[in-house]
Amino acid sequence: MRCRLDFQQLYDSMLATLLFSIYVLCVLTLFVYGVNCYYMVWRFWKTRRHASIFGKQLQAVDSDPASLPYVTTQIPLYNEANVAERVIRAVAAMDYPASRHEIQILDDSTDETRQIVDTIAASLCLEGKNVQVLRRRNRQGYKAGALVEGLQCCKGKLVAIFDGDFVPPRDYLKRMVPPLLADGRMAFVQARWGHLNAGHSILTQAQSIGIDGHFMIEQSARAYSNFFMNFNGTAGLWRKAAIEDAGGWQADTLTEDMDLSYRCQLVGWRAGFLADVVVPAELPQSYTAFKSQQFRWAKGSIQTALKLYPRVLRSQASLMAKIQAFLHLTHYGIHPIMVFLSVLTLPVLLTLNMQIPWQLMVICMLCILMAVCGPNALYISSQVATRTGFKKLLFLPALMCVGVGIALSNTRAVFEAIFNVKSGFVRTPKCGGSDRSKTNNPYYAYRVNAPVFPIFEIILGLYCTVSLIVYIEAKHYMVGPFLLIYACGFLWVGFFSFKEGLESGQ
Repeated sequence: MRCRLDFQQLYDSMLATLLFSIYVLCVLTLFVYGVNCYYMVWRFWKTRRHASIFGKQLQAVDSDPASLPYVTTQIPLYNEANVAERVIRAVAAMDYPASRHEIQILDDSTDETRQIVDTIAASLCLEGKNVQVLRRRNRQGYKAGALVEGLQCCKGKLVAIFDGDFVPPRDYLKRMVPPLLADGRMAFVQARWGHLNAGHSILTQAQSIGIDGHFMIEQSARAYSNFFMNFNGTAGLWRKAAIEDAGGWQADTLTEDMDLSYRCQLVGWRAGFLADVVVPAELPQSYTAFKSQQFRWAKGSIQTALKLYPRVLRSQASLMAKIQAFLHLTHYGIHPIMVFLSVLTLPVLLTLNMQIPWQLMVICMLCILMAVCGPNALYISSQVATRTGFKKLLFLPALMCVGVGIALSNTRAVFEAIFNVKSGFVRTPKCGGSDRSKTNNPYYAYRVNAPVFPIFEIILGLYCTVSLIVYIEAKHYMVGPFLLIYACGFLWVGFFSFKEGLESGQ
């Protein structure tokens, strides 16, 4: 009997040690990614002057049409009747000679978008614009496949790409062409994303802060620190020769943009970023649409990491560039870590019989605090850099909660990428100013439906709430704020996603 008790105590001790070790490992992983946010902020401010000088040194393109490079603008569309006319007309209105500008509408649509596209294209052709509508027999390769077919017959040596929800400014090409003319080894130049509907809701306000942080700080820091940076799929201008040299668009990942931009840089091309060129776009207005977008980005980035990071390691890039490439490509890997932490917190407390060493607890809490504050420092810096004012930062808690709330969905995406689970390219639905709340909206069916998965998010939110109560009763108050964010995030995103799923089923 004594031997059995000793064995049980040994087993309990080993289990407690194992759980706490995994917990600490998860915390340290988040700490690394959090600290890297501080590093990116530092690199941004350090290279800020260089970026400004680069922008000022660029000469405006010559007004003589004969001296301008021929540009092809590609607009890939798939069932986007809400926004098709807006983006096509914005592209056609860009201040660039029609004789040097070809517009390709890569239309894979199967609905009324086809009629809208044909009508607008015919109208613009009568106005003297060079507009071509290309359609495929099937949607093989999704967006990447459409871009491949368009590239095969395009006339431009430079290729601009706009998704349906973007509205390029009139001077877009005249400001984006000079960097490619000045540097013959520059593969592409990325513009910064703006926001058409940031004020629509708390969700869109939170997204706008996150996007500002990514573009203003991260993309700028990468571009001007000689790190690998990615094309964001739209609002960029490519050199056709670079696309072909790197192997062209490929559809074996869900982020064909990140895949191609990394392959270009691996074969010696460079990437550019112009923060002063802002292309406004529509943010997803529903939680299910936002999660669908993030799922695709999460899965695609991990797929790209598995595909290309070995090549990055073998490349001639600097050690810091390789480290940054790893953190960049695997960034969505923090979501499984967040889910593990939310699940492990309660068992760790219970298995240690309420006797967590205070020194280790303090270290863990400091690491978590550093990890949480890292992205916030990045977002605050982006608002300072863009001079948009600090009122927007009132939505920072919402961004933190939403970021946690999508962790379960993105965890599924990460594991699907790791285990090579195939899934289709689900495009993000756009409203284009239409009233999405009305069931008689002819484009209501564009919404993404996900009525089941949110239940698990709600369950996880309730579990985190129970964990929070237990920790408070155990007087471990330092853990409270983090569990509160987890509980609010999962319950918030889960509830609204479930509500949207029910509404779409009516």
